[in-house]
Amino acid sequence: MGRRASRELAMKLLYQLEIQKEDRDEQLKTALEQEPVNESDKKYIEKVVDGVFKNCAYLDNLIETHAKGWKLNRISKVDLAILRLGFYEICYMDDIPYNVSINEAVELAKKYSGEEAGAFINGILGKVQKGSKNPEDSIQEEQ
Repeated sequence: MGRRASRELAMKLLYQLEIQKEDRDEQLKTALEQEPVNESDKKYIEKVVDGVFKNCAYLDNLIETHAKGWKLNRISKVDLAILRLGFYEICYMDDIPYNVSINEAVELAKKYSGEEAGAFINGILGKVQKGSKNPEDSIQEEQ
């Protein structure tokens, strides 16, 4: 499947789970059965989906902190899923380069949300430091 396709499936699951909030485990199992996924891809998808939900309050706080003038309820569900995925990778997955997380999130936004969404996603994710675990420490220094 590959990391890009795994990331896309993870984003779709995060979106679906935002709409249909019940039975996350069953939805994850069904999605993984319907797609040809190897063990590495499966682990990545499960880690991301579980990680986003376990850290959702923190990730949403990051989004609201960095999306100046935007409340979560004003952000489309697709963009919200992409932002949560991107912030999760940046903050919790040290094996994924910072710029890869941002670029992949921007590409997902362009594909599923629209051209303007790519710039929106890039602007928000670009404000956070790689590996940041504390919202106050997450803001990058202006150069």
